[in-house]
Amino acid sequence: MSDSQFIIKPRWVIPMDGKQTTLEQHAVLVDAGKIVAIVHKNEIPEWASYWSVVDCSRHALLPGLINLHAHSSMNLLRGYADDHALMPWLNQHIWPAERQWVSKSFVHDGSLLACAEMLSGGVTTFNDMYFFPQATIEAAKRSGMRAHIGLVVMEFATNYAATANEYIRLGTEVRDQYKSDADISFSFAPHAPYTVSDATFEQIGTLAEQLNLGIHTHLHETRAEIQQSLDQYGVRPVDRLLAVGMLGPTSVCAHGVHLQQSELELLATQGVHLAHCPCSNLKLASGIAPVAAALRAGLNVGLGTDGAASNNRLDLWQEMRTAALLAKVADDNAESIPAYTALQMATINGAKALGLQEQIGSIEAGKQADLIAVRLDDLNSLPCYDPISHLVYVAGREQVSHTWVAGDLRYQRSDEGQAVFAGIETEELRSIALQWQLKIQSVQS
Repeated sequence: MSDSQFIIKPRWVIPMDGKQTTLEQHAVLVDAGKIVAIVHKNEIPEWASYWSVVDCSRHALLPGLINLHAHSSMNLLRGYADDHALMPWLNQHIWPAERQWVSKSFVHDGSLLACAEMLSGGVTTFNDMYFFPQATIEAAKRSGMRAHIGLVVMEFATNYAATANEYIRLGTEVRDQYKSDADISFSFAPHAPYTVSDATFEQIGTLAEQLNLGIHTHLHETRAEIQQSLDQYGVRPVDRLLAVGMLGPTSVCAHGVHLQQSELELLATQGVHLAHCPCSNLKLASGIAPVAAALRAGLNVGLGTDGAASNNRLDLWQEMRTAALLAKVADDNAESIPAYTALQMATINGAKALGLQEQIGSIEAGKQADLIAVRLDDLNSLPCYDPISHLVYVAGREQVSHTWVAGDLRYQRSDEGQAVFAGIETEELRSIALQWQLKIQSVQS
């Protein structure tokens, strides 16, 4: 019997294969990191009869969640500057703090904290955008997460790079170093239309095509961003991005709060993916994104948390529930964004946006065993008539008991509530967080 061969026996399997089905009393068979079969628990094949069994009889089993827009190392700035609108928050608080503190060690330590938080909440893959990407990769590798790394490009100098060309050079060097790593993938990440020039966008577009990389950028997050574009360029940001070749089937645009109907249709025609970040949008008072209209237009919409400095949680359960509830109010329709659609946004839709839908995002034979088990027998979760509904409207990240990435158990919560990470001690994480807090507070005060 190999440790790489095991059977998970949950109460429910939620495949997320597009059929909106719930499989009760089924088992998922995992071998060498991949799903090899989904069968009724009383029909385990003879060849797997001696495999180890993981009892999840009180749980729902579903694909690992995918965080489609994150700035993981900003976990070290969680709560640093709350209750400000986006541009004052950036200009007066976050960018000055980053000039003071951002370094390889800051990014590594913040990303390690973020990976632990995401794993404990059932997130197995994240789409990141930040400086010193190699440090984020090192943290992701240690935690065992799957990471899609955005290679940041801006026009102004930071502690990471001085010019747009230097950002591009450093990013492509990291991509070349890790391009053969099965758990790491890449996009260029021109930060936003208000921080990147047309010439740089065009350069990135050419390189992205040559290297077969996607694009990850912020778009239409605030009204101020749109007005700035109209004043400076005479067009709205989405029109500008279209003109410089940034919009296509490998493009992920974060936020999209202030997209008009014609723009939604344009993005859908181009095959663009939208990363919806409802909690961050609310906290920064950016607005409510037209997600129901985006889905009707044919856009693929995934869910992101943004960074912990503006959310302040990397919690896709909260994002799912908020996305569903906001859409119902904004659309004046209780049937907008039903629970299954919200789950799709957190799983298979995110996989499609990253071009990873053949590997992750659903429970199907042949895919990677990125899986999570969620306990649904707590008093606060009973009775349970529909596990899909419960996962969106009732469950929270504290009910995630197991998180597997490629068949490796990277996180487990005991019945007593103790969190255990593979390869990371919780006391080490606490120490990292407190050390950085003391450093930053000493200057802040």
